[in-house]
Amino acid sequence: MDNLTWLLEGLSQAATPMNLLYACIGVLLGTAVGVLPGIGPAMTVALLLPITYNVSPSAAFIMFAGIYYGGMYGGSTTSILLNTPGESSSVITALEGNKMAKAGRAAQALATAAIGSFVAGTIGTLLLVLFAPIVSRFAVTLGAPSYLAIMLLALVAVTAVLGSSKLRGCISLLLGLSIGLVGIDFLTGQPRATFGIPLLSDGIDIVVIAVAVFALGEALWVAAHLRRKPAEVIPVGRPWMGKGDWKRSWKPWLRGTAFGFPFGALPAGGAELPTFLSYITEKKLTKHPEQFGKGAIEGVAGPEAANNASAAGTLVPMLSLGLPTNATAAVMLTAFVSYGIQPGPTLFDKEPLLVWTLIASLFIGNFLLLALNLPLAPLWAKLLRTPRPYLYAGILFFAVLGAYAVNLQWLDLALLLVFGLLGLMMRRFGLPVLPLIIGVILGPRIERQLRQTLQLNEGNWSGIFTEPIAVAVYVVIAVLLVAPFLGRLVGRRAAAAVPEPTREKENA
Repeated sequence: MDNLTWLLEGLSQAATPMNLLYACIGVLLGTAVGVLPGIGPAMTVALLLPITYNVSPSAAFIMFAGIYYGGMYGGSTTSILLNTPGESSSVITALEGNKMAKAGRAAQALATAAIGSFVAGTIGTLLLVLFAPIVSRFAVTLGAPSYLAIMLLALVAVTAVLGSSKLRGCISLLLGLSIGLVGIDFLTGQPRATFGIPLLSDGIDIVVIAVAVFALGEALWVAAHLRRKPAEVIPVGRPWMGKGDWKRSWKPWLRGTAFGFPFGALPAGGAELPTFLSYITEKKLTKHPEQFGKGAIEGVAGPEAANNASAAGTLVPMLSLGLPTNATAAVMLTAFVSYGIQPGPTLFDKEPLLVWTLIASLFIGNFLLLALNLPLAPLWAKLLRTPRPYLYAGILFFAVLGAYAVNLQWLDLALLLVFGLLGLMMRRFGLPVLPLIIGVILGPRIERQLRQTLQLNEGNWSGIFTEPIAVAVYVVIAVLLVAPFLGRLVGRRAAAAVPEPTREKENA
C-alpha cells in the first residue's frame, strides 16, 4: 500500500494548475516536433532542457513526460499520413497505417493509434507502479546469451514479412544486415566499410535510412508515375472508428502492451523490437490476413500500443538502476543529474515525492494526449487532400531537415539521396522495405551480443546455451523453423491417405 499512497501523493502534486499547464505544453510541443522526420522526443527534450532550469524539478519532469508521449504520437502521425517515420520506433506503423490512409481511412488509423497509445501507456504505467522492482531484478539477471537469443528470434520472425517472394525478401534482409556493418568494429576498433570517410565511423543512423527509404523513395516513385497516372484526391473517410474497428483493435492493443513493457524495461531493449514482434504476431493471428499489406487496422493498433508501453517500461531501469535504455531516457537522466538527483536503487527512498510525481504525470500526459489528439484526427487526415506536388515537396523539405538534424553533418544529406534512390529501386523491382529496416536495426545488436557471449566463454560456442532463458528461446526458434516443414509433410501424408475415388469425387 505504500506505493499506492505515494502515487496518490504524486497525483495531488502533478494535478496542480501550473503542473497541468506544463503537461499540456509538453504534449503539444512533443506532438508538433514529433511530426518532423528525424526529430524525435529525445531531441525535443534535449532542446528544452536548458529552459527548464528555472522551474522546479517536478514541473520539468512533468513537461518531459508530456514531450515523450507527444513526440511518439507525432512520429506515428507522419508515418500514417505521409509514410514518413518521425523516428525508428514509428517505422512499423507506416507499413499498414499509410495503406489505410491511401484507402481513405486515415482518421481511423490515427484514432486507433491514439487510443492504443492511451491504453498501452496507462497499463504500462500501472505495471511500472506495481512491478518496477521485480522487472528491474529480472532485467539485471539477463546476460548477453539471452539477449542474443531474443534478437535471433526476432530475426527468424522476419521470415513472416518477407513478402510474396522469399528470394526478394532475403535480398532485402541481406542489404539491411550489410548496411548495419558500416562503422567502427566495437571490439577491434578498426573501421569497417567506411570507404575512408571518417564521418561514417559511428555508422549510419537508422532514422536517416528510414526517412530516405520511406519518404524520399515514396516521393521519387510518385514523381516518376505522376504523368502516367492522374493525381487523385484521397478521401478523408469517416471521422471516428466504427464498431468493426473497435472489435479488431482492442486485442492488438493488449498484446502490443504485453510486448512493449518488458522490452522497454530490458537494458538492451527499445521500442523497435516489440513493435516489430507485435506486427508479425497480429499478422499471424488476424482473421483478415488478406488485408495485411493493404491497410489492416491490427497492424497499426498493435505496434502503436507496443511503442507506448515500451516508453513506460523504459523508466523502470532508468529510475531504479540509473540505466537509460534509449536516447530520451539518457537525456532525462542528464536532467536528473543536473538537479543533483542520482537515479538508482536508493532514488525511491531519497526522492519519493519527485519520483511518484513523475510517474503520476505519465497518467496525466497520457490522458492529455488522447484528449488533445483524438478530436484532431480528422483534421490531421485532411492533410492528405493537399495536391500531391505540394504535399511531396513538403515531405522532401522535412525529410532533408530531419536527416540533417540527426547529426548536423553534410554526409547525412548525401546518404539521404543514396538511400532514397535505393528505396526507389526497391519499389521498382518489388523488394519489401521492412526486412531491410529490421536488418539495419538488429544486425549490429546481434553481432555485439554474439561477440560478447564468445568473449565471456573464451571463444567456446557452447556459451550461447549457458542461460535458461536463452535455451528456452532457442527451443522456440527450433519450433518456428521446423513447424512449416512438419505441416507440409503432414498435409502430404494426409492427402496421400485419402482413397482415390474420394479425391475424384471431391474434385468433381
